[in-house]
Amino acid sequence: MTTAESARHDYDVVISGASLAGCAAAILLARRGVRVALLERRSDPGAYKALCTHSITANAYPVLDELGLVPALERAGAVRNEARWYTRWGWIEPRPAPAGPELPYAYNVRRSTLDPMIRSRAAETPGVDLLLGHRVTGLVREAGRTVGVRASTPQGERDLRARLVVGADGKDSAVAKLAGMPARRYENARFGYLAHFRNLPLHGGIGQTWFLEPDMAYAFPNDGGVTVLAVLPGKERLPAFREDLEGSFLAFVRGLPDAPPVDSAERVTKITGAVDYPLHSRRPTAPGIALIGDAALTGDPLWGVGCGWALQSAQWLAEEVAAAAAGRGDLDRSLAVYARGHRRRLSGHQYLAADFAKCRPFNPLERLMFAAAARDESVARHMHLFASRLIGPSRFLNPVALARATAVNLRHRGA
Repeated sequence: MTTAESARHDYDVVISGASLAGCAAAILLARRGVRVALLERRSDPGAYKALCTHSITANAYPVLDELGLVPALERAGAVRNEARWYTRWGWIEPRPAPAGPELPYAYNVRRSTLDPMIRSRAAETPGVDLLLGHRVTGLVREAGRTVGVRASTPQGERDLRARLVVGADGKDSAVAKLAGMPARRYENARFGYLAHFRNLPLHGGIGQTWFLEPDMAYAFPNDGGVTVLAVLPGKERLPAFREDLEGSFLAFVRGLPDAPPVDSAERVTKITGAVDYPLHSRRPTAPGIALIGDAALTGDPLWGVGCGWALQSAQWLAEEVAAAAAGRGDLDRSLAVYARGHRRRLSGHQYLAADFAKCRPFNPLERLMFAAAARDESVARHMHLFASRLIGPSRFLNPVALARATAVNLRHRGA
């Protein structure tokens, strides 16, 4: 990169949003020699996202490891996210194979712990400038290409020029909207409320999810001895829920099979939630722009995949564009590779999630797999890999897996 080229850019990359995706991308890009401005509209370095499953699926463990966060998470009391799932055929309880390796895991950890941790790590990374109180209000464009952002700051308006602008600013991404990058919207026929409880014992001390067809619920143990408890009923139940939110929430939990003893636990937060949480998908690139995390794809919160995909998409982007962003390659070609990889890895998951968000009972394939997983440890382990997003739909529903599930269910029927 020549001195003249460098002078045209304040940074190599400007990232809007200093939450999980943005901080991870900033760290991983800077470690590869990229100069990064990390913009966060909030001024508090300890700010965090409250409405979240507070769970990181196992697919993101390698990213946490690369970021160097695993020891810090363990010290902070993050809980390895083992889980069991209730179905009408009984509980699915994935366990390691005899003499086999432990099941893959990541962590349940409250965002009030996680967000300041990763933001601090980003701020300490050489090559990253964390700019708090900076809100993107416009894009700087030249010849049909984005070459920077305009930001509202405590000192006034400011332009920051860069080869690449990254939108890590959530499902309502200002970067995406300013760039005219439309979102494909999928309606969600469920609503959700959650609250945090202390001293709420769970069977085996691990996470529980209830597939009630079509209603859902989950309870995830987190750091600090706090359990996140969420209910996700169909929207036809919303008017009655709103009449008495606390009473409806507790009644729903009490009615769960093998329900946790919520009445003897201490609720330590308000009951909060969202009555309309559609799924979104956007093409993750445009000239001079990349989207990561919820800005590129917002899944259904009932699956708890948002944190994991935020971290993974940040890693995918850094791997593909770092050299070009630093002036050592073709940025458009690198962005095209990132977009193809993002689509290949996540579009199948999103398709299935959007279909299930219609709040329907299980379809025949789901009945086949869930029933077999409740009856067979090998199928349960296979389902664990899919729920952890370590395999995609095509591997989850491959002919061998379907044949095994069919054989398991036929044996059960014969017995």
